[in-house]
Amino acid sequence: MLAPYASHAAASRGRQFPEPESATRSAFQRDRDRVLHSNAFRKLQYKTQVFVIHEGDFYRTRLTHSLEVAQIARSIARGLALDEDLTETLALAHDLGHPPFGHAGEAGLNTALAAHGGFDHNAQSLRSLTLLERRYPGFDGLNLTWESLEGIAKHNGPVSAPPAYIAAFDAGYKLDLSRQAAAEAQVAALADDIAYHAHDIDDGLRAGLFDIDDLATLPVLGAMLAEARALTSDPRRVRAHMVRQTIGVFVGGALTESRRRLAALQPASADDIRAADHPVIGFAADLAAANQAIRTFLYARMYRHWRVNRMTHKVEGVVRDMATLFLDRPDLLRNDWRDRAAAPHTEATAAAVRDYIAGMTDRFALDEHRRLTDPTAAA
Repeated sequence: MLAPYASHAAASRGRQFPEPESATRSAFQRDRDRVLHSNAFRKLQYKTQVFVIHEGDFYRTRLTHSLEVAQIARSIARGLALDEDLTETLALAHDLGHPPFGHAGEAGLNTALAAHGGFDHNAQSLRSLTLLERRYPGFDGLNLTWESLEGIAKHNGPVSAPPAYIAAFDAGYKLDLSRQAAAEAQVAALADDIAYHAHDIDDGLRAGLFDIDDLATLPVLGAMLAEARALTSDPRRVRAHMVRQTIGVFVGGALTESRRRLAALQPASADDIRAADHPVIGFAADLAAANQAIRTFLYARMYRHWRVNRMTHKVEGVVRDMATLFLDRPDLLRNDWRDRAAAPHTEATAAAVRDYIAGMTDRFALDEHRRLTDPTAAA
């Protein structure tokens, strides 16, 4: 049984383009399935989370990260009697707009497209779902429910200054951007943080960017490390136990604090949550501080590690070079993308370049850059 403040599929605000309901699936189940079968989701298997795809076979990719976010989000949604299908949809779709090479690729695109509004991966996620996926004869995009589109647009909370595409889409199909997102979207966002930090710790240890003893003084992680070492001396099992238990602590803390906030607010509907002046899903002060401490550690010791910086510098340059070149020379774009472009440095050309590069996998981006810059490479 869903809570009254959950998003109820039977009461969905519907889809932008009317469709008959499914005889076997709820509206939110169909949304989840459409995301899973999309081209953008499939490409996530070869897009960087932190490590570029050729750096190792066992590091997280955007795909495995999204699957891990979905598992954590479902657990929290179940504990709060929210709609698990909508929550899973939002967790699986939240990174669809990421370009190759993760945040480095985003930085490269943002620089090259600065005169044309830059690049925002959250806006690109919405663009993929509402425009770029072309699988149906009657409309562009996946025609997801209003609730799914709202959750994607507000993945980071209420939007006061929306990127250009989100603002343009909202002008024709209102998503209540200034209000809180539904509880399911808030859960997906919090699960993103939990998965990101716990699993980046795991990948950072595997890569040798820091030592496990460096975690001993961090809140939560330090206690879980001590607990693991009391149970086993096997380094692999210590690492796995520590990461697993850390996720459990944050999930449990999120459930406890979110239940407290919901009890205080007493929402009778999903719209009551949207109307609240603060999120209903979150951590208490102690876990919020612990979460920030882990984030600070990862930025200093992993995301800004010299090895990561070197690779970030290289791949950011790959994306920036391609985008700059295509803006100057749209005639170098492949036929289907060149047909969407216009003269150099026009908005139509910028949109084609943005969509073309954002849709690349790491491997394709490296190959395309080589084809564009290496005279010995085939066109």
